[in-house]
Amino acid sequence: MTFQVVGQVASHVGVDRHATSALRTVDVELEALRTLRQALSEPSLGQAVDDAVQAIAAATGRVIVTGMGKSGHIARKIAATMRSTGTSALYLHPGEASHGDLGVITQHDVVLAITWSGETSELKDIFHYCNHLGITLIVATSHADSTAARHADIALIMPHVREACPNALAPTSSTTVQLVLGDVLAVALIEAQGFTSSDFHVFHPGGHLGARLASVGDVMGTGDAVPRVGREATLTSATIEMSRKRYGCTAVVDGKGRLVGAFTDGDLRRCIATHDLTDQIGLHMSARPVSVEQDVLLSEALQIMNANAVSVLFVVDAADVLIGIVHMHEIVRAGIG
Repeated sequence: MTFQVVGQVASHVGVDRHATSALRTVDVELEALRTLRQALSEPSLGQAVDDAVQAIAAATGRVIVTGMGKSGHIARKIAATMRSTGTSALYLHPGEASHGDLGVITQHDVVLAITWSGETSELKDIFHYCNHLGITLIVATSHADSTAARHADIALIMPHVREACPNALAPTSSTTVQLVLGDVLAVALIEAQGFTSSDFHVFHPGGHLGARLASVGDVMGTGDAVPRVGREATLTSATIEMSRKRYGCTAVVDGKGRLVGAFTDGDLRRCIATHDLTDQIGLHMSARPVSVEQDVLLSEALQIMNANAVSVLFVVDAADVLIGIVHMHEIVRAGIG
């Protein structure tokens, strides 16, 4: 029993020690980010970031992001973020560049090199290639007097920060700063290029994220799939139209195709016993059906359905002309809900 208690105490102490280490790591990296923020507010780095964003936005080619080791992993992520937000970008491994892949870089491209020390030997061939062909070279480094900074057309000089590693060896805070600087560029490019949530959906059509960004127009039924009758239609013809289609209702439109009402299975059950089936649908329709435009996000459409206790939305254009219909099941199948 004594040994079990001692073991439990030791385990608890170990957990506390690791939790303290975790908090210390976060504190060190937060301090590094505060240092970066301060540097970005000063003219030298702030102007360099502005120059870099302008150069990338003006380029007719791609952003070739490169880096070695841990900086290479950060470079891959920066390229991926840029690609997903409308800036054509790819990662180029420096070692592969020196063995035939330099040809990937064209004179229409901009090169973004990530190197904390600025003395990464594997990057030198890329630097010489860019300088020789006049390709814009942006370098992110923490050493203003480094080889990389001297070769750069635009040097993003990052502040020196303390690594979270207790031996001050493993790249920790430095890679965090590099990563955030990459996000700074990517987000500034989103704003510079007017990249919207609709554009984002084009680059993320799959998965839950794509579903969240999909709009009603992506899933709605159109054309002959949309149940519709004119205002002068009878209850009988409206019932036949509902039976032919699969939505459990029909839209009622005027002579210009504008949505003026709706008639549902529930409406039919309420009036079939007491009304003549030759009555005009206009006498029994709901005059203010719930409708949306096709650019409404599916998530918002589902909220509208829930708020109005309906399972179907009619889709209209800016002039209230009926152009489609969407059922709750189609929204759920798309991954919403």
